[in-house]
Amino acid sequence: MDLLANGPRTTGEVVAEFKEISRCTVMLHMKVLEEADLIIIRRQGRYRWNYLNIEPIQRIYDRWLNQYAAPVAKEMVQLKDSLKKKD
Repeated sequence: MDLLANGPRTTGEVVAEFKEISRCTVMLHMKVLEEADLIIIRRQGRYRWNYLNIEPIQRIYDRWLNQYAAPVAKEMVQLKDSLKKKD
């Protein structure tokens, strides 16, 4: 997924990044990511273009991570204010 963060890549480009893993293994992994709706695959001629699907990742962040980040951010602001008062 990190390979697709800066834009779509062909399957060949993705496979080339994993020299120690067989093409078949990379393709199986990409199939799992596609079934999980984390990547979108579009065929264009003889190429398979792979796109990162950020929508489900954003939903996970909004539902799970954001609820934990907000209190921590609030505490950091309070700590900063407290330290400023001591100076």
